Amino acid sequence: MGVYKDKNRGNWYVSYRYVDSFGNRKRKYHRGFRTRAEAQAWEREDRLKEEFSTSMTLGKFYELYEKDVKHRVKENTWNNKEYIVKSKILPYFGEMPLSQITPRTIRHWQNEIMQEVDENGRKHKPSYLATIHTQLSCILNHAVRFYGLKTNVARMAGGMGTKEHCEMLFWTQDEYKKFIKSVMDKPKSYYGFELLYWCGLRIGELLALTPSDFDFEKGIVSITKSYQRIKGRDLITDPKTPKSNRNIVMPAFLCEEIEDFINMHYYIGPNDRLFDNTKRFYEHEIARGAEIAGVKKIRVHDLRHSHVSHCIELGFSPVAIAERMGHEGINITFNYAHLYPSKQKALADRLNEDRGDVDATEKKEA
Repeated sequence: MGVYKDKNRGNWYVSYRYVDSFGNRKRKYHRGFRTRAEAQAWEREDRLKEEFSTSMTLGKFYELYEKDVKHRVKENTWNNKEYIVKSKILPYFGEMPLSQITPRTIRHWQNEIMQEVDENGRKHKPSYLATIHTQLSCILNHAVRFYGLKTNVARMAGGMGTKEHCEMLFWTQDEYKKFIKSVMDKPKSYYGFELLYWCGLRIGELLALTPSDFDFEKGIVSITKSYQRIKGRDLITDPKTPKSNRNIVMPAFLCEEIEDFINMHYYIGPNDRLFDNTKRFYEHEIARGAEIAGVKKIRVHDLRHSHVSHCIELGFSPVAIAERMGHEGINITFNYAHLYPSKQKALADRLNEDRGDVDATEKKEA
């Protein structure tokens, strides 16, 4: 044990050497303990963190996980992860050594979570159950990948719930034209929705735009950042993925509209947010406009789907659409193929015409 008495100060301190998970020899030093027992308890817990062992509790390993992962993800992502872990996972597994977490104990935990109800007596949605299990699996998988844990028992236990597959809604161009007329009374609604629909922006990308992001001579809007409001704070972050950093060529009419919109702001600086609203503002506006226009209500993000579907209808290739949208891979673009099922009917009609020509030729020869 590396616990010693500081004779000059009259308290206790810890000093010990260890080998970290990368094989490096290091020394840990910590002072200020009132009693020997307090210092020994601190050393035992700290050694478990620095010298990984399956006797470490999940709660202690989560501290390592937080240290390793928190700075690698966006703040909002971590906040959601942390809430689930602290409210649904640590109350059950927090004091349990990793070696004692088995597929059987995980199944018992799943049964308890699936029986939980809220204040209205409703159980968790299948998609939320799947998310809870995923967070536990992520923690154990981290221990497997970086700390030598042999098996991710959460995978062996199997998941719970099912991932939610949201219906991909969209507006046709006619529906959008009806909608946009209904929000012309509010400039930030009108011009914001114009950019969302005709450029396929994400809402966070729109809300981060500044006048300096527009090059009207080239007709380009540059997407280099995203806006989020977290716990009452305005945050500008990197876009969702590396491919999301992109230059989008705007149609000429949209260039004129946005240039006019910027000129309405007499005191705006080149790096000031042009659309200084929040996502909630546009959620309210899309509901208001849809009701006035008499079109189906869709989500703000569905305007991005609408842009893709319009590009597909115009006949642009998946490669060109993926580049414009900032998709990480072309497979994401292929997910939109079902948006126009009427194409199957048109294709079948064309095949029928070709078959009819063959029949007619054969009959003529006969």
